[in-house]
Amino acid sequence: MRRVLAATEVVAAFFLLAIALLTACNVLLRDLFSVQIPDWFDGARMLQGIALFWGVALATYHGSHICVDILWEHMRPGARRWLDVLATAITLAFLAPLAWMVWIKVGSTGTQGTMDLRLPLVWFYSVAAVGATMAAVLAAIRLVLLASGRTALLESSARPLD
Repeated sequence: MRRVLAATEVVAAFFLLAIALLTACNVLLRDLFSVQIPDWFDGARMLQGIALFWGVALATYHGSHICVDILWEHMRPGARRWLDVLATAITLAFLAPLAWMVWIKVGSTGTQGTMDLRLPLVWFYSVAAVGATMAAVLAAIRLVLLASGRTALLESSARPLD
């Protein structure tokens, strides 16, 4: 499981780096030479969508998204676990149809392309769809681990690879 999470982190980090490099290079070229990288805006927003879906996958599995713990903090450990199970089940109930709809979008993209270079959008949408699917799968794994009381596996997967 740690290898899957590590791979997911690498994919998310790679696309964040790509966005940063694309934007920085475009600003540099625009300021120094008054030229732009073709499709930099379309590329940056497509890469941002990909990074977002892969980041959601990680945040969902680790349960590290932004949350308010007013109720959770005042509960006993057993009740906390069941509240986590409920929250993860609700998250999965939203992520599974989202992943499905992103795949529907991939199928309906056709021959659409970016503005300048006419890069097929289906490539970008497909990588984002895999990230959305990964988010649903990791939510399901988290739900099973929480419901079965194997929360130690959730904490052990946060450690670095050996």
